[in-house]
Amino acid sequence: MSVHLLFCQPSPVTIWGRTSRERIERILGDAVRPCTADQLADLAADDTVVIFRGDYLYDDRLVSHLAATANLLLQLDAPPHPAVAAHVPAALAAEALALVDGAAADATLPGVERSTPNTITLAFQKKLRKSEPPFVLPITAQGSRALEQRLFDWSYKGVTDLVTKWAWPVPARRVVALAVRWRLTPNQVTLAGLVLVCIAGACFSAGLYGVGLAAGWLMTFLDTVDGKLARVTLTSSRFGHYFDHLIDLIHPPLWYLLWGLGLSAAQVEGLGLELATCFRLIFAGYVAGRLVEGSFQLLLGRFSIFCWRPVDSWFRLITARRNPCLILLTASVLAGRPELGLLAVTGWTVASTLFLLGRLALAGRERLRRGEPLQSWLAEADEPPYAGTRAARIFAGR
Repeated sequence: MSVHLLFCQPSPVTIWGRTSRERIERILGDAVRPCTADQLADLAADDTVVIFRGDYLYDDRLVSHLAATANLLLQLDAPPHPAVAAHVPAALAAEALALVDGAAADATLPGVERSTPNTITLAFQKKLRKSEPPFVLPITAQGSRALEQRLFDWSYKGVTDLVTKWAWPVPARRVVALAVRWRLTPNQVTLAGLVLVCIAGACFSAGLYGVGLAAGWLMTFLDTVDGKLARVTLTSSRFGHYFDHLIDLIHPPLWYLLWGLGLSAAQVEGLGLELATCFRLIFAGYVAGRLVEGSFQLLLGRFSIFCWRPVDSWFRLITARRNPCLILLTASVLAGRPELGLLAVTGWTVASTLFLLGRLALAGRERLRRGEPLQSWLAEADEPPYAGTRAARIFAGR
């Protein structure tokens, strides 16, 4: 049994440098075999065919779902509910192709379920930490910029820190557009970020906090750009994924260490706390916080702890991760007291870790009470008590 991929009504319009057909082929990769309408009669009886119109932009999740789900006809939500994609047995492929291609107004497809994007349960995106219904949008040359904006918005995480959520989206979209035009890869952007990590660390250790912060903030911006570039252009790789996450995991506590080493003797005296104690508390809190996040996802919910309940999503905005801590460090330099920045990072790291430990304990108790894995409030966003709330509007991608 093989799954074959067939297109009709192709469009030459590119969205972030790729046609709809190219996007779908990259999403499905080797999971399907390309075929043409002339080859349908030669397929085996147990083969299936996935059919897409090439003049629509599809949510990545819908593409994968359709390829994995046989006997499904995808129609648009709005009347007259035209068919735009299908996954059917080879024996029904010609009739389904006529429907999707628009050559037939209707056809009988025995055993094939008819669905729309809104009736397919794919709203909660664990990877992007938000709840958003899948989309299918017509492609036109005039609407290509709007479609690029839609795809960029779709690629953005719903639950993240306040800087990434509210400060970076507009400039990041413009830089992603430049990166596509210049044919830069996400890994090249990540590598530039690594260089900035080293520059910032070197400046911190030398007490050049202003220059170091400039490099650090630029690095955090590029950290947003590389992920969005990978998603909208479908150029992510296993190496790039681990390369980016390894950098993100390691550099924040090293920055704080180097920040402390760059303080003068008088500034260290002004801490009121031994420098080594600050380092121990920051490293212990940072590691413990990461372990809490990993334990929750592995044992309790199969999703991020910051997606469990609205309070957790709100806390993710300011929890002691790199960007909120950079705000504290920047404020201390502007006030001329960089030692207070290190002290603030120490205190906030400890406080955040205690909060996360408390949430983990509550989640563990809830898991035992329920006797089943926990569910994210974002997956429940269409139901009371969260539908229509301010939190749902902010974090659920609506």
